[in-house]
Amino acid sequence: MTVIDFSAFIGRLATAAGETILPFFRTSLSIDDKSKTKDFDPVTEADRAAEAVMRRLIKANFPQHGIVGEEFGNEHEDADYVWVLDPIDGTKSFIGGFPIWGTLIALLHKGAPVFGMMHQPFIGERFSGDNGSTNYKGPSGERRLQVRRCASLSEATTYTTSPLLMNESDRAIFGRIEQGARLSRYGGDCYSYCMLAAGHVDLVVETELKPYDIAALIPIVTGAGGVVTTWEGKPAQSGGRIIAAGDPRVHEEALKLLNG
Repeated sequence: MTVIDFSAFIGRLATAAGETILPFFRTSLSIDDKSKTKDFDPVTEADRAAEAVMRRLIKANFPQHGIVGEEFGNEHEDADYVWVLDPIDGTKSFIGGFPIWGTLIALLHKGAPVFGMMHQPFIGERFSGDNGSTNYKGPSGERRLQVRRCASLSEATTYTTSPLLMNESDRAIFGRIEQGARLSRYGGDCYSYCMLAAGHVDLVVETELKPYDIAALIPIVTGAGGVVTTWEGKPAQSGGRIIAAGDPRVHEEALKLLNG
């Protein structure tokens, strides 16, 4: 099967996850803390239920495929095709009632992300990419997405979910980006990358991401003409310290500051 053949199935996964999650949104749901440190890492029944639904669909339709998920671990991750699932990216926004979260679904072929989708069921938006093109579907209709041109960091709008998620050293390094950017904003999680693909944001800088936090977003950003790497300029699908840029000139300038 080709990525095109898989796209309809990925849409089914997104729909099933959204139908599972929405009854929990803006309700008095119970919240567990997965963190073994002082940092709060929330998970809800909605996270677990949505991932369980997607796993069941994948196993029923593609039993030979692997699965990497945030809530229930890894299965057959050495398979040629592997699904990488984050049922609710932005759980802290979710439990606060803010709609800045989404379901992330990635398909990897031999370790490389070949298709990604971010689905926001409350707003009714889907961002999907296959590294060659990126598409939007939502209340305003359907369209192809393209990053915007930005000549330098001094003209750039940059996002990070929160500097408080960075260790002290990385936070100081990120400060160089903030000092050089025209505008620096916090929050967004997966939405920041989608807004970069849509041409509204120029740079996203994060640390300590897991594969399920970033795998689906790589084909979305690259399909729209952007660049996603680690801070070292390496492939980003394994997570870690991540930088995404709409214009390669901003990416290069930011990399120099991060490694200066």
